[in-house]
Amino acid sequence: MKIYESAVKKPITTILVFVAIVLLGLFAYSRLAIDLLPEIETTQLTVMTSYAGASSSDIETNITEPLENALNAVEGLKKLTSKSQDNMSIITLEFEYGGNIDESASDIRDKLELVKGALPDGSDNPIIFKFSTDMIPVIFYSVTAKESLNALEKILDEEVANPLQRIDGVGTVIIAGAPKREIQVNAIPEKLESYMLTIEQIAAAIQQENVNVPGGTMNVGSQTFSLRLDGEFDESDDMRNIVVSSQNGQNIYLSDVATLSDTIETNVQESWVNGQKGAMIAVQKQSGANTVRIANTVRKEMLKIQETLPDDIQLDVIIDTSESIESSINSLVQTIGLALIIVAFVVLFFLGKWRATFIILLTIPISLIASFFYLMATNNTLNIISLSALSIAIGLVVDDAIVVLENITSHLEKGSDPRQAAIHATGEVSLSVIASSLTILAVFLPMTLITGLAGVLFSQLGWMISIIIIVSTLCALTLTPMLASKMMRAGKGGKEDGWFAKIHKPILGLLGKLDNFYSKTLEWAVGHRAITVIGSFGVLAITIILSFQFIKTEFFPASDNDMIAMSVRMPAGTRMEVSREMGLDITRMLQEKFPEIQRMSFDVGTASGSGFGALSENADNLMTFNINTGKPETRSKDIFQIADEIRVELAKIPELHEFQVNPGGSGGGGMSGGSNI
Repeated sequence: MKIYESAVKKPITTILVFVAIVLLGLFAYSRLAIDLLPEIETTQLTVMTSYAGASSSDIETNITEPLENALNAVEGLKKLTSKSQDNMSIITLEFEYGGNIDESASDIRDKLELVKGALPDGSDNPIIFKFSTDMIPVIFYSVTAKESLNALEKILDEEVANPLQRIDGVGTVIIAGAPKREIQVNAIPEKLESYMLTIEQIAAAIQQENVNVPGGTMNVGSQTFSLRLDGEFDESDDMRNIVVSSQNGQNIYLSDVATLSDTIETNVQESWVNGQKGAMIAVQKQSGANTVRIANTVRKEMLKIQETLPDDIQLDVIIDTSESIESSINSLVQTIGLALIIVAFVVLFFLGKWRATFIILLTIPISLIASFFYLMATNNTLNIISLSALSIAIGLVVDDAIVVLENITSHLEKGSDPRQAAIHATGEVSLSVIASSLTILAVFLPMTLITGLAGVLFSQLGWMISIIIIVSTLCALTLTPMLASKMMRAGKGGKEDGWFAKIHKPILGLLGKLDNFYSKTLEWAVGHRAITVIGSFGVLAITIILSFQFIKTEFFPASDNDMIAMSVRMPAGTRMEVSREMGLDITRMLQEKFPEIQRMSFDVGTASGSGFGALSENADNLMTFNINTGKPETRSKDIFQIADEIRVELAKIPELHEFQVNPGGSGGGGMSGGSNI
């Protein structure tokens, strides 16, 4: 028994099979995370090694070169690049696509163990950093403060970062640019000499006093208490009474030989928001977590946190990636909905049978929903690639059902019984339907074999459309004939009557005229074969030429997402203080000239530590800006026009060495494609 014959003769089984497919698809949809793009793991690994207080030349000689010599022997290495800057060595290793990046990381770890002993004392152990799109922060906050500036880092760590990290799905909360509190002890040389003390003795005394000492445990009744002697200083004034020495029975206090200043650390990366010093907070998600849900939860939690902070500390959203994701997703969902409506009207317009239209349209949601199970099974997300596949497939999934149903209608018009018509008509076109589906699969299945970064994106598109086409073919050969045998009428030539026939009657006249026009055109084309063939190739050639001549190419389409990223570099050797003042001048100038700018922040200086911020380009002579222009509907210019005008203004500043302005908020940390002055 053929599959279509079995489907018609066992309608309940057929219905249950497709109900199960729909339920599985809906269950999978409820479990899918939403993101802008599929998860992308690059073929690069980064080795970061920090060495506090070392200059870039010392880093190059003592850390970068020994590590390069060891890492050059890593198997599968395609390219190695390094960057030595003050306090930090960054080595990037690029591997071929298709290799096991985890095995490469293990090989790197082994090589680092061998060379670790040759690194200078005081340097930190090298850290291996593997980047993926999951590590891109989902939301950025700017932080400004006045009176609380000195204690800002501690406040953000305890009052903001800790609560955010307890949110389900949040991975890491990064605090960047926050001024670090620093107690400077400035020894008085004359006093040290008179008391015969050294700097080392002063440092040892401070270190000995500034420590918490465990005191063991104490049993009281049925309970045990842990004891600890708190020795760490809370205020700088507590340090003044440290006893650094004792002479002739008299204590010598720290205040006798040194002055103390409660200040903030200098010569580190700074963050400025609208001309006011502050910090940046970036929230990363865990792998596979829902970006939109996390961003919304973080926003709600931040509103609660804001109420607990000192009045002078202000938290504001700079970048929320979930907004562009939701905008893109909603746009594609609307496109899919509109396409569904248009397909419905087109099918109804040409077939003229509402029952047939209903049967055909039923295959669309079933085929699309079934593809969600593939996404869940492969740990993929609902993103613009998968939604684009749904949008493309809408026009393809109805083809097979139309062919089957049109043939069933022809049999009904000849007076066949609906059940027999469904079986025989489907059998007549089944091979044609399968062949048609195979031609579509021949286009999209090879996309699943593409390698590299493009393969990460387009393989999902290829699999999605292929699965949708397979399910739609299954629907056309089983569900469509079964429903036709139950819903299509016999004895009236398969034609509709009643109210629908009256509505469709005027359309039949238009379709008749269209048929006549097509018949005459086809007759002329058959009679003038040479002209038809040459003309077709001519149109094809003109299309190809015009496409290459006027249509530009890019990996991702540009969109107005409210953000402009900008990098501005001063001449080499420029002190951070000079770069900072230039950054503030640029901020004031652009905010005066462009009322569209709602918020403008920039970072300047060299990032300390081995965190996420150290991976982006940073230096004392480099300023990286993030500009928020507000929603497109609130301004008369798009971000591309604003970016062009900003370039004109920056070109007027002679002190700048080079700059780059990127509408869309990408590439703010580098200088590729910039303008030299």
